[in-house]
Amino acid sequence: MQRINWMVELKQLAQLFTVALVLGWLTGHLLLVLLLAALLYIASTFRQLLRVQRWLVAEDGSDAPESSGLWGDMLDGIYRLQRQNREERQRLQGAVDYLRDSLAALSDAAVMIDQSGDIEWCNLAARRLLGLRYPEDVGQQLVNLIRSPEFIHYYEANSYQTPLDCASPHQPEKQLQFQLTFFGQGSRLLFARDITHTYRLQEMRKDFVANVSHELRTPLTVVNGYLETFVDSELAEQPRYKRAFQQMLEQVRRMESLIKDLIVLTRLETVPDEGEHSVVAVCPLLRQIREEVLAVFNQQREIVLDCDASLGLRGEGEALRSAFTNLIMNAAKYTGEQGKIQVRWFRDGEQARLQVEDNGLGIEAHHIPRLTERFYRVDKSRSTQTGGTGLGLAIVKHVLLRHHGELQITSSLDEGSTFACSFPLSQCQISST
Repeated sequence: MQRINWMVELKQLAQLFTVALVLGWLTGHLLLVLLLAALLYIASTFRQLLRVQRWLVAEDGSDAPESSGLWGDMLDGIYRLQRQNREERQRLQGAVDYLRDSLAALSDAAVMIDQSGDIEWCNLAARRLLGLRYPEDVGQQLVNLIRSPEFIHYYEANSYQTPLDCASPHQPEKQLQFQLTFFGQGSRLLFARDITHTYRLQEMRKDFVANVSHELRTPLTVVNGYLETFVDSELAEQPRYKRAFQQMLEQVRRMESLIKDLIVLTRLETVPDEGEHSVVAVCPLLRQIREEVLAVFNQQREIVLDCDASLGLRGEGEALRSAFTNLIMNAAKYTGEQGKIQVRWFRDGEQARLQVEDNGLGIEAHHIPRLTERFYRVDKSRSTQTGGTGLGLAIVKHVLLRHHGELQITSSLDEGSTFACSFPLSQCQISST
């Protein structure tokens, strides 16, 4: 159809200039008549363009101006595109309205932010939890209205894999959990949830554990001292008492180990990181830990150490010692006699890594995500035999968090396990030797 109209338009143009040629030849004014014919065609075209321009500017949804031929096809095509565009806009607006209605009904704060960081929309909960106003705050920079340093650092990091927990900038007595996500062409969606109740329960649990740990430490020390005295006395030589004293001493020492780990974990969770870290020489530290672990297991393990001596780590020496000892001690516990443990400290691209690999019992895949939970044990009976408290990897996790590190665990049952601590190079010091 379009090709036919093009042919009709060309035929009409040819007829116009043919008539102009004939009239020009008959009147003797050929150029003048041809010029008049061209001006007539231009005027007709300009008139059609003016009608189209007025119709497009009006944007009132009216039908296209009546026209025939090629102009009619063009106007019909524009009208169809306009109608499709209106339908698509209505569909998209309906989806946006539905999304906003859904977000408005949430008890969590929801804020839409454009590519420039300006607020586009927020729900009622955002006004209550964050102190935002809608529509007064539309077009305002979000970080100018939520001025918490923790939130601003989280917002500008552009890395939102994990949520941020901090006090509400509007109601400091409330604890909020912020979660940002990107959508569209660089826009962001902010959710803020009130976790005050959960936060208070966690604080109560921490306080309870800390208080109980400190209260139990002194009586356990006294009991342990008396039991050691009894074990070394003549009374312990009597068969009826010897086994009882030994079992009580083992359990008291196990309780002391548990209390010690709880106190360390409580300190890591509650005492803020002062940020003034010294450079820890990792290689000498690992050599000391290796000797200590071998002494505990009477040299019945093979621990191979491969260490980059030029790579130091900024941090708390005692905390790092505790974390690294836990990893190497765990590998020794769950590796049989004559088992092999490979300990490596090396640079891996833009990270420094401590890798502890063993050929021991291994861990089933469904246990791995929960290994850093407090008191979580893969096998309770096995942990009792090895003297584990279930807190070692929780301590490791918190130490790494204080040093901007990350723990990765890979394992296969009966094939061994690999525990790797990754630190950014910004946390390290590289010497030339």
